[in-house]
Amino acid sequence: MITGLFRRAGQRRQTIQSLHRRIGEAARRPGLYTRLGVPDTVEGRFEALSLHVILVLRRLGQLPAPAADVAQDLVDSVFLQLDAALRETGIGDMGVPKRIKKLGASFYARASAYGAALDAGDRAALTATLARNLLDRDDPEAAAPLAAYAEAAAAALSAQDLDGLLEQGPRFPEPAEDGTRAGAGDIR
Repeated sequence: MITGLFRRAGQRRQTIQSLHRRIGEAARRPGLYTRLGVPDTVEGRFEALSLHVILVLRRLGQLPAPAADVAQDLVDSVFLQLDAALRETGIGDMGVPKRIKKLGASFYARASAYGAALDAGDRAALTATLARNLLDRDDPEAAAPLAAYAEAAAAALSAQDLDGLLEQGPRFPEPAEDGTRAGAGDIR
């Protein structure tokens, strides 16, 4: 599958759009907002999407070629969608690049912080970062379930190879009150 992916531009674009759509669906799961406290606002939804994209990019960074190409295509797709969404909200052509630059900087800062905490197995750092960025609060305890969710998602993604990510889509646990999942059936 992977070799065919990069032979035809149309198939490649379709595969990346499918991956992006599946990540977006995971970021819009109601449990993130009702159970884990992510604010149901434009900013909260951006943060939820960013977290899920970052988790997938982290996994892609652990896989062999052509995973790096998939990662770049995914980032391009995400920011093209953000560009279109900003334009739909009425932001003029002159303001969109500035907003995209700011969103990009915050996205990469979050990717670095989340990745470092996950790589180090530092739950306290992950919790504090998620509280500040995703929940927009200075209350790490409030983000403990969200940190458990992010760790469970990272673990589920680590079991997937590139073909699995692209064919079945990334596997994320169903958000639960305590951030854990009840069983394997909750992973999608």
